[in-house]
Order: sequence, then C-alpha cells, then structure tokens
Amino acid sequence: MANQRAKRSTPNTENFTVKRRYLTEREVARLMDTARKGSRHGHRDATMVLVAYRHGMRASEVCSLEWSQIELDAGRMHIHRAKNGTPSVHPIRGDEIRALRKLRRENPREAYVFVSERGGPISPMGFHHLIQRLGKTAKMPFAIHPHMLRHACGFKLANDGHDTRSLQHYLGHKNIQHTVRYTELSPDRFKDFWR
Repeated sequence: MANQRAKRSTPNTENFTVKRRYLTEREVARLMDTARKGSRHGHRDATMVLVAYRHGMRASEVCSLEWSQIELDAGRMHIHRAKNGTPSVHPIRGDEIRALRKLRRENPREAYVFVSERGGPISPMGFHHLIQRLGKTAKMPFAIHPHMLRHACGFKLANDGHDTRSLQHYLGHKNIQHTVRYTELSPDRFKDFWR
C-alpha cells in the first residue's frame, strides 16, 4: 500500500512540461501548406486557417463569417465577436484578399464564406476536426485545436510590440485581463533590457 502511494506521488516529466497553447507563424504556414497540398478542399481550408489566424477568430466566429462582413475592394473585414466580445473592423492584407476573391469566385451565391459540401456553413466541430487532421498530417509534435490560431494571433502581435490596449480591441476582449496573458508570456518582452 505504501509502495503504491509512493508510485502515485512520484513526479514524472509530463507534470513539469508546460503545454503550449499557441502556434508559431511558421507552424501556421505549415498548416496552410498541408491544407493546400493534402486536403480535398485545399484552398478553402488554407484560407480558413489564414483568416482565423490573422484576425484571432474563435471557431464559431470564422465558421459564421458571411460575405456581407467583407469589403474586398476596401480591404476591410467587419468582425462580430462571440462571448459578448467587442466587434471591430480589421484591415485585410493582399494575400488574404486574393484568397478570399478566389473563394468567392468558386461560390458566388453563398452567404457564408466557408461552406461545406452540403452548402451550409462549416460547423465549429467540423473546423475542429479539420485542424486536428491538418495537425496530424503536418506531423506537428503536439495535438492542435482551432483556439491555438487565436492565441497565435495574440502572441504574434504582442511579440511585434503592439500595446496591450490595441491588442485587446483587435481580439475583441471586454476585459483587458484576458489580453495581458499575451504580453506576460512573450519570449521577447525583455529583449531590450540592458541596452
């Protein structure tokens, strides 16, 4: 009995490792490449990953994205946030505009940006399965899920030096405490110390 108790309390290396909750920019690019090359709907899937990452969208937000929220000619996207988050208007960069235009040409009559084979919007669970499948195919060293794209956006922008208040509004957080995690865990936050 004492021996069993000792075995249970013996720490293993898994207890000490910190599970990563975000993807790096390279890992996001790897996911997009994997989608383009190995997915039946490669362009749609890669664009979905790009949009979720660039705008820090939750699975439900990217799945419910409608063409009426996107102004391709003006280069703007109207973001409606879930969880009572603050809506905002984000700029869209050239590569994203081109990808969205191609997607629009493929589905000119659809209301939703990312549609399934049945013609409706892709469900958040469908997006979750897609991201898991892409992660396995891309041989990621850990299991991934869609929310890691939102965290990837937060960490990328924090590491690029954007202030916490701007980051809060970009991600649609009502409470700044949810945003502070990105600057607290930034590996580059001390890089200019002692210069």
